Amino acid sequence: MAKYHELLVEVFDRAAAEYPDKTAIIYLGEKYSYAQLRQLIDRFATGLYEMGIKKDGKLMLYIPNCPQFIIAYLGAHRIGAIPVPVSPIYTPTEMEYLINDSESETVLCLDTNFRYIQQVFARTCLKKVIVTTYDEMLPFHKRLTGFLFDKVPTGAIEKGPTIYFFKKIIRRFPPQPPKLELNPDEQLSYILYTGGTTGFPKGCILSHTGMVSFINDINEVGKGFISQGEEVFIMVNPLFHQMAQGIIFGMVLSKGNTAILMPIPQVDPILNAIQKYRGTLFLGAPTLYRMILENDRLDLFDLSSLKYCWCGGDVLPMEVFNRWKEKFHLSIYQVYGATEVGFTTMSPLDREPNPGSVGLPLPSRMVKVVDPQTLKSVPLGTAGELLVTSEYISKSYWKKPEETAQSYVEIEGKTWYRMNDFVRMDENGQLYYVDRSADIIKYKGYRVSCSEIEAVLQDHHAVIGAAVVGVPDPKVGERIKAIVVLKEDIRGVSGSELTKWCRDRLASYKVPQYIEFRDMLPKSKVGKLLRREIRDEERRRLDEEKRPIKV
Repeated sequence: MAKYHELLVEVFDRAAAEYPDKTAIIYLGEKYSYAQLRQLIDRFATGLYEMGIKKDGKLMLYIPNCPQFIIAYLGAHRIGAIPVPVSPIYTPTEMEYLINDSESETVLCLDTNFRYIQQVFARTCLKKVIVTTYDEMLPFHKRLTGFLFDKVPTGAIEKGPTIYFFKKIIRRFPPQPPKLELNPDEQLSYILYTGGTTGFPKGCILSHTGMVSFINDINEVGKGFISQGEEVFIMVNPLFHQMAQGIIFGMVLSKGNTAILMPIPQVDPILNAIQKYRGTLFLGAPTLYRMILENDRLDLFDLSSLKYCWCGGDVLPMEVFNRWKEKFHLSIYQVYGATEVGFTTMSPLDREPNPGSVGLPLPSRMVKVVDPQTLKSVPLGTAGELLVTSEYISKSYWKKPEETAQSYVEIEGKTWYRMNDFVRMDENGQLYYVDRSADIIKYKGYRVSCSEIEAVLQDHHAVIGAAVVGVPDPKVGERIKAIVVLKEDIRGVSGSELTKWCRDRLASYKVPQYIEFRDMLPKSKVGKLLRREIRDEERRRLDEEKRPIKV
């Protein structure tokens, strides 16, 4: 692995040395140069070390897109600590599990989320809480404006010996972190959580060598097309996702380019940012592209600066692709992958994207399209399950041997990850998405685990069984439907009660939009839930509803 034997923060350091005065990030109109950002990273790293956070200590990042995320992420790397980014909309129930599973003893959270952390603190391994706010990195006059016009969400904070404040840390400590000997091949660059097949999220891990190889792959695809020191990326994608981390470090902070950090993905502010900052690069989920195209104020904004647009998180409908190209004379290129392996494929930029294709494998990725039962390769053009391997990706989950055994397979001396997606490959090596496993729902670009929602529903005292499936919807990908079986002696439990039960325990995007009650669920002879049978039933029902009525 000597080829990429360096820490991710060292990749940033090179860009900071080459472009010290160039703007690295812009957040709510405030600009941070590469030199300023590097100093803030080093100050925070020093503070973490002096607070007792050492090598391999876990720092959970429970915050949205903001400068603090980048500072904390790379600051942790500087001292050999491991960032654990999670969604800032997770509930206390989700946070309690993630903190304990990742063994995070420190969390960085917004003041608006502090009460959630406070609620679970005693039931977790947490020892320290670092609190920040949406606006504390802004100058006084901007904070005052936000306060006077009630534009910035705030939350109550209680002081105590375990509570620290982000801004005090970067003010108090000098930009002189200790110089440590760290092995990039072994040192983890993050723990990221994705849906589990047993009802619990599982931690995906990657070494620094793996992360650096990943961003080098992205740069290789963009070579000759993505400039250094000139591009402006509109960063709408949440930084707690692996896709956004690959992009911001691969296309922006390793190349001297600029990222516009959007804390909340709202269409008008996105369009305004593209116009104001002459954005050149953009990545969004299909739902976001559709929302932009359907915005009735779209023609008021000048988006002519855009050069390249990518779609990730789900397959882009041809209708959206065609409307975008007709409107802006720009193609939308695909990125496709999973948290376990990062991007697997990207559309090459030297040609028009093939309709329906998710692109070619990245330079370091090897792929197989196989029969899911025999794991034997299928002929070109035939649909099969996608397997992915690389010498740089992780070969296991964090502390999940059973999940690892289900998701990773040994073939001819190599460990392959089972994507649980069905694709076909053409004679040029391009992959075309066909279908996904019945265990995963794609809703607004999020990968939602059916089993996680089922586990929450089955925790309700009245529920004896639950099955969750995705119902196709062109606007959001799939909507979430739950089929529920109640205990025989239970009366008066409604769908709204179960919806509230889920809302109190799951992030909003995981809450079922539909709940249907049945007497039983379809199961195999060995008692395994047959989700695909339910999903096929829902699709047949949709097809019948679309069929014209014969008179």
